[in-house]
Order: sequence, then C-alpha cells, then structure tokens
Amino acid sequence: MALSRTTLNREAYKALRQAILGRKIPPGHKLVVRVLAEELGLSPTPVKEALSALEREGLVVAVPHRGYFVLEPSLEDVQEIYSLREVLEGLAARLAVENNGKVLSKKLEKLLIKQREAAEKRDLETYGDLDLAFHRSFWEASGSKRLLATAETIDGQIRMLINSSAAIPGRLPRSRAEHEAILQAVRDKNPEAAEVAMRTHVRNAGRALERFLSRR
Repeated sequence: MALSRTTLNREAYKALRQAILGRKIPPGHKLVVRVLAEELGLSPTPVKEALSALEREGLVVAVPHRGYFVLEPSLEDVQEIYSLREVLEGLAARLAVENNGKVLSKKLEKLLIKQREAAEKRDLETYGDLDLAFHRSFWEASGSKRLLATAETIDGQIRMLINSSAAIPGRLPRSRAEHEAILQAVRDKNPEAAEVAMRTHVRNAGRALERFLSRR
C-alpha cells in the first residue's frame, strides 16, 4: 500500500529536522530540494512541504531567488532573542507559580529526570527537545494566551539556540543546575524566586552563546 502524502511529508520533515538539530546539516548550509529528495528516496513534493514547515518553525530560512538555508543565528540575533526570552520567560515563570505551582512541579520533575538521562548519553537532540518542553511548560502554565502566542513565534529559533548552547563545553551541567534552581522555586511556591531563577538561567545561556559566537 502506498504511503499517503501527509505521511511522506511528515517523514521528510522528521528526517530533515533531526539532521539539522543533530548538526548533520550545519548552520548556513544550503538545502537543495533535488539532492535532499534523492538522499531521502522521496519525490521533491514532500521535501518542499517539509522545508516550508521547517521555515515556519524557524529552523530554515528561505532566501528569495537563492533557496532554503539552515538557520545560522548571528550574534545580534542571539542578543535580541535572549533579551526577549529573559523578560518573557521570567514573567511566564512568575505567573505559572501563581497559577499552577503544584501540578507544574510534578511535570518539571519528570522532564528533569529525562534531561539527565539524555545528558548522560550526550544525546543533544533529545536534550534540546526536553529543554524546550521544560520552558514550554511555563508558557502554557502562565495562563496568558498572549504570552504563549508570543513565545511560539520564536519557538523554532529557541529550539535551535538551545542545541547550540548545550553543545558549548561545560554549559550542559550548569544549565541543568539552573533548571533545578527554577524547580526548587516552583516547589517553594515562590513566584518572585521563580522569575529571578528563570531570568538568570536564560541570561546565562545567552551570554554563554554570545561568547561562543564571538570566538568563532
């Protein structure tokens, strides 16, 4: 039985997303539909659909008359995104604790256990997915539809930068320790402490990435 177009689109999207986040396709690399279709054993149509989906997610950039490229964040991009994240996610953490602290802490505990397992395996792709899930938990628990919608507009770029940050030597254990500090504030039902811990975490991640990019 032939696979449906939707299934083929999903398979192409999954394969390309994994290759990008796993850095098998590096930042800035041009994505040629014909070449990708041959490598994946698919027709060009599902590959084009997958690239469009990845563009909406922010992992791929479409340049007029040139084609698709893997996102390559500049130093300015990082500074802008992390400045926005610090304010947005600090607010999300405070609101989430005020609204839903007890339920949230149990969810975060499970995510941190899985994060530790992924970190021990050096599985950065899985770690990145879990890291984003950790932050998304606060967006969703904030109770603010506008905050969630705003965060989701840069969701893909955040996901890409999380992987870049996690790959920096020494950053992964510090990131996990910062997550634990955020979780403790949630357990303590302390909205102000949760906001401070979250802002500190995002700021540290941003600065680490800025230093890394500046040295390149």
